[in-house]
Amino acid sequence: MNGRQKAFLAVLVAALVTAGAIALWPAPKKPAAAPPPPTTTSPTPSPSPSKTYPYPFYPPGTCLTVPWLSDVTTTAVVPCDQPHDSETISVVVLPEGLTTDGTIIQATLGLCKEQYTAVRQRQEGKTPYYNSPLSPGAQYYRQGYRDASCAVTTSNQNDGRKMTAPLH
Repeated sequence: MNGRQKAFLAVLVAALVTAGAIALWPAPKKPAAAPPPPTTTSPTPSPSPSKTYPYPFYPPGTCLTVPWLSDVTTTAVVPCDQPHDSETISVVVLPEGLTTDGTIIQATLGLCKEQYTAVRQRQEGKTPYYNSPLSPGAQYYRQGYRDASCAVTTSNQNDGRKMTAPLH
């Protein structure tokens, strides 16, 4: 091998060693991905308190007069120590996939049943109560409104018996 070939071979070996070193050099460490945020599920979904609704929706503890039970034209909030038709006891979020007013009402009644039963048990049968939730109509449900107020009444007819104190 002549000197020129030896020089070429030395350059080639140096290039291969350099390429191998680069290929085997450890990659810079990347920071570990942050763990996903913890998921928490609430046993009872709650609507946003700042949301406004195009239908009657009220938080728990709100006392109301309602058109189908009193001579009023719109649902109105009244103090609980004054005669009233209804009191909200909880709020629920309706599931996806409902299509008619009837299915929305049935779903709301079902979702409110546990809270309604608890109120009846606390009252120890002294007063008859009716499960009377306030839910969005199908037109609002199709627009994405899913929040409903669970409420109870002491009458199921116009000008029937009124509530005169908050539920306990």
